[in-house]
Amino acid sequence: MGREHAKSLVGPMRNGAAGYQRVKRGWVWNQFFVLEEYMGSDPQYVGKLHTDLDSGDSGVKYTLSGDGAGSIFTIDQTTGDIHALRSLDREEKPYYTLRAQAVDIDTNRPLEPESEFVIKVQDINDNEPKFLEGPYTASVPEMSPVGTYVTQVTATDADDPTYGNSARVVYSILHGQPYFSVDPKTGVIKTALPNMDREVKEQYQVLIQAKDMGGQLGGLAGTTTINITLSDVNDNPPRFSKSFFHLRVPESSAVGSAVGRIKAHDLDIGKNAEVEYTIVPGDGGAMFDITTNEHNQEGIIILKRPLDYESKKAYTFKVDASNAHLDPRFQSFGAFKDTATVKINVLDVDEPPVFNKPSYMMDVYEDTPAGTIIGAVTAQDLDASSSPVSPVLTSRVAVTVHVLDINEFPPELASPYETFVCENSKAGQVIQTFSAQDQDLRAAGQQFSFKSPKEDMKNKNFTIRDFGNNTAGIVTKRGGFRRRLQEIYLLPVVIDDNGYPPKSSTGTLTIRVCGCESDGSLLTCSAEAIFLPVGLSTGALIAILLCIIILL
Repeated sequence: MGREHAKSLVGPMRNGAAGYQRVKRGWVWNQFFVLEEYMGSDPQYVGKLHTDLDSGDSGVKYTLSGDGAGSIFTIDQTTGDIHALRSLDREEKPYYTLRAQAVDIDTNRPLEPESEFVIKVQDINDNEPKFLEGPYTASVPEMSPVGTYVTQVTATDADDPTYGNSARVVYSILHGQPYFSVDPKTGVIKTALPNMDREVKEQYQVLIQAKDMGGQLGGLAGTTTINITLSDVNDNPPRFSKSFFHLRVPESSAVGSAVGRIKAHDLDIGKNAEVEYTIVPGDGGAMFDITTNEHNQEGIIILKRPLDYESKKAYTFKVDASNAHLDPRFQSFGAFKDTATVKINVLDVDEPPVFNKPSYMMDVYEDTPAGTIIGAVTAQDLDASSSPVSPVLTSRVAVTVHVLDINEFPPELASPYETFVCENSKAGQVIQTFSAQDQDLRAAGQQFSFKSPKEDMKNKNFTIRDFGNNTAGIVTKRGGFRRRLQEIYLLPVVIDDNGYPPKSSTGTLTIRVCGCESDGSLLTCSAEAIFLPVGLSTGALIAILLCIIILL
């Protein structure tokens, strides 16, 4: 039994002595605890107040005041026993501060100075760990060594961290081994398998569990997922699809023109797949050069000097393909390049016509009348003479024609939205987000804008806010809605697209006034909501379910 607020005061004479002596007196009590969520049939015993001036003859009356006195805690005025009248939740309130008073039962004169004490709510394990930020996304470079940091997850437990193990969380992997590991104390995720290859598998989903009670049997648990992507590193060299390329080039080809294309493929992506081509010094170095097409990584062979069939009929040389951005960690895998042989035969024949472009792309709208010119291709004959050629020489070029969709269909609401507004809603609240759709192809009309019609611009209740990302929201312009005055509001919305030609339509949003709690949760709503059509928003569906429960 501990002693607090002990007082040393002057008291009356003892044993008939004709003077005064100092009598030590004061409050005596234990430290008080009450178990949270107590479900017993009788009030829960908390502890006893006692003063050493109480001789046990019922001459002392004890009283309580302060936090929860009378409503939560009661005291036996004679014995000083304290009981809790109802179940308490530590997460709601962890302790209560009260004041004790002891008075003479006959004269009501204080025997002790009023003293303050605390009743602490003792925690039980009634809260599971929660990941407040999940699900998580993370990335780690492929081919990383074991133990490479990926990310860290954190779970919180609302139980008392200072009492027992109720809030001591231990992390473990339920799904994602043997590829990844988690530190049981910190939640740090690391690689557990070496040389994971993005070209084999790029995406991994890891399921993490957080369990309280230090992970012991009976502890509560929560889970979260981590979507981990292996980012690319340059671990693959470029490879030619074949080792020998045979090209034929007319002797009249212009200096600086492209006379052939070769390509090496790289399994990596982005800058790690960028290829550099070089001609190995030798037979072709003086006559040809090679550059890289940055769009498709092809090697384009360029003529550096004029060709003469009578002087030299063929050229054979080697081309190396290597990466532009090397990673020294993987050079031990071998040479990060590939080599192919190129043979160019010089043709001593009349040259076929040459198109001015290697390929052509043209656009045409789907309603273009027949006979309309949609583009042109041009070619030229490099032969010096205009004498007839037999057989006729022909060149071909790829022409791609894109048929463009015209904007045939107006946009419309994505679904028949119906939502609710709380009677206690305030001005400026977004009560529903909605979107639109139309039947045109994305290239022609999938950018939408939203606004109120001109005749509804003075609407004092609601307005439309365009979020600029193909969605908009219903925003309250005032508060103080009253269901008994008007239960349903119809809000028109004009939807425009950016197609050619632009299309527009007007939809109607239905808003029902409902009674809500102060925190915005639905309290009452009309039973008519039961018969609303399919396709409601999530908020409206929740409102319907709550209304049904209340009506039952």
